Amino acid sequence: MVYLGILVFFGLVTLLASFFIVKQETAAIVERLGKLHSVRHAGLHLKIPFIDQISKRMNLRIQQLDVIIDTKTLDNVFIRMKVSVQFQVIRTQVADAYYRLENPEGQITSYVFDVVRAEVPKMKLDDVFVKKDDIAVAVKGELQDAMQSYGYDIVKALVTDIDPDEQVKHAMNRINAAEREKTAAEYESEAQRIRIVAVAKAEAESKKLQGQGIADQRREIAKGLQESVHMLNSVNIKPQEASALIVVTQHYDTLQSIGANNRSNLVLLPNSPTAASTMLNDLVVSMAATQKIDDLGINDK
Repeated sequence: MVYLGILVFFGLVTLLASFFIVKQETAAIVERLGKLHSVRHAGLHLKIPFIDQISKRMNLRIQQLDVIIDTKTLDNVFIRMKVSVQFQVIRTQVADAYYRLENPEGQITSYVFDVVRAEVPKMKLDDVFVKKDDIAVAVKGELQDAMQSYGYDIVKALVTDIDPDEQVKHAMNRINAAEREKTAAEYESEAQRIRIVAVAKAEAESKKLQGQGIADQRREIAKGLQESVHMLNSVNIKPQEASALIVVTQHYDTLQSIGANNRSNLVLLPNSPTAASTMLNDLVVSMAATQKIDDLGINDK
């Protein structure tokens, strides 16, 4: 009975060792006596116990490798770049991916270093930021050609970080700030110029309208005086007397307007009624003298 129990135990162990499970997105490499026998994918599989061995379970999902590279640009600025490479094992080349490369991550890293240090020294620092997608495309193209024969597919290469030296970053920030201050000063000067021009135009338009108003006012005053003189002449009042009457009337109208405003600080000198008549007489005499001088000048010629 003891021997039977031992045989049953070994039989169960052998039976259990004959089956194995491969998870989803995984490939199992089965070796028979040290030699590749088959590649098994997801599901339940059977193997010969103690003869067939699962050498490796390969991950078929997309993996990412981050590579940090120190290099310098065309304008001699040292930068640190981070390149993220996304890759996966080709399902039909699982055996190549396992047997042909002992360290695929190291192989990918070497190619990334080679491409980046060949491309970045051709560019200035500003161009590295602008053309980082071109660098990523160059890395992917080089890796795709090299790694596909080894059973690896390069899904994507991304330049995820560009970090210049700390002093260079401070200098770039100062340049950016100075450029923005210059632009702000230019806009402010332009705005000030526009305001000055607008004020000057408004003032010129105001002066123009004011001049037109004064001219219209004087024209209407002249028409009113002319009508008043004609009206007084029609009642046998001499022109000189009519003019004096009008001046006196305007004088009192002016005094009345000034008195109606309690904030007025205007002082008229003299303010006697005879002053207006005297001023008018002086004006008439001056005009008569001027006319006489002009007549003498014409006769002499």
